[in-house]
Amino acid sequence: WLTDTMSDADITFWFDPSCPFTWRASRWLRGVAQRRGLRIHWRLMSLSIVNEGKAVPTQYQEPMAQGVRAGRLLHAVGDQRGQDALARLYTEIGERVHWPVRPINSTVLTDALEAAGLDAGLLDAADDTSLDAQVRASHNEGQARVGTESGSPIIALGDGPGFFGPVVVPVPEGEHAEMLFDALRLLSAVPEFSELKRSRAPF
Repeated sequence: WLTDTMSDADITFWFDPSCPFTWRASRWLRGVAQRRGLRIHWRLMSLSIVNEGKAVPTQYQEPMAQGVRAGRLLHAVGDQRGQDALARLYTEIGERVHWPVRPINSTVLTDALEAAGLDAGLLDAADDTSLDAQVRASHNEGQARVGTESGSPIIALGDGPGFFGPVVVPVPEGEHAEMLFDALRLLSAVPEFSELKRSRAPF
């Protein structure tokens, strides 16, 4: 099923907008998808849900809460304006909070909406707790695709399994970007494969 052309929307990417590692993976994947004419289906997941019932250090509590707000907003934009709008907004948020590092807040989200060509009134979704159930449903689909509790991001190709990662620092470019994608495609086609891991490169 993993052909050279792949089918439309064959890449599904679950992400938490607050995660800097996820942001870098998304830039790698977006670049490869654009060069190969593939489409990414952007889905929300939540590190807040992953950490429910766990002792979260104080310094991470506010960033995590703001990540929940950004996740609600992104989910609402995807639902109301479509995948292209969601992708544009994620790009604008990420460029403001991950390059360079800044906290997510209402000012960042408002500026990102404007830069993405979206109505500033959409910001209300960031505090709409009724969206939490929808974000959780998307999150749970990603976790089920992996088969075990996983952090952000999760990538699935076609109807293949979901994988946590990849963790990439810095963002792979050129030949390395293409090689990494092809390696993931090959691993996705091997049902016996389950995990690879090594130490993370520093930012």
